Amino acid sequence: MKTAAIIQARMGSTRLPGKVMLTVCGQTILGHVVNRVKQAALPDIVLVATTTAAADDVIVEECRRLRTAFFRGSETDVLGRYHGAASSVGADIIVRITSDCPLYDPHLLDLMLSDFFHGFSQQGSKLDYLSNTLKRTFPRGLDTEIFTFAALDRAQREASLPSEREHVTPYIYHHPELFNLRSYESPADYSHYRWTLDTPEDWEFVKAVYERLGHGGRWFDTREVFELLAREPALAQINAHVQQKQV
Repeated sequence: MKTAAIIQARMGSTRLPGKVMLTVCGQTILGHVVNRVKQAALPDIVLVATTTAAADDVIVEECRRLRTAFFRGSETDVLGRYHGAASSVGADIIVRITSDCPLYDPHLLDLMLSDFFHGFSQQGSKLDYLSNTLKRTFPRGLDTEIFTFAALDRAQREASLPSEREHVTPYIYHHPELFNLRSYESPADYSHYRWTLDTPEDWEFVKAVYERLGHGGRWFDTREVFELLAREPALAQINAHVQQKQV
């Protein structure tokens, strides 16, 4: 089976336009996300799914600079874009990651893929979808969804609501009678942390973390972020008030 980690990215953003091309510690946000996902051992390919809009030509150029595969599809029909991206590389298993997660954890990705493969291989309990967002226990910004191409293909054929087309997976997780779903949860609840990048306040938080841990291109992991926030709890308050947009 071929596993593709597909990172959706575009320049448009309501609250922080062009956020994926912001730069911290000598690297773009998209570059940080791509490089972190590439640290995972289990995906066979890492692919950026962007749009055909001229504004996203810069993302294509960035992918070339990063020596990373890319696919261009619809700006609004993100489900169709994912289906096209997965089809273009012959993926059997898809990992969905968004480009606004500059603190993404490749170790978590490998753990979740291992869990998915185990569930997939158990006769009579084949998994269609595994996610750490069904019940939030991880910091927002470590969001990971894993699903089969068969599930994606069915959603592509049957999903009709605009929200189902825009947000890729609602048709899957809103139909447990059609798909075998599993929630991946942390032993402790860290869902109050906000590590995603969607607003200027989020950007201030991300910069603060990278300037303390990622100077000189230094690699750091999730454990170090938790340790930093324990030493400097005020950092987590920079964007704690930000309300997440509803899907």
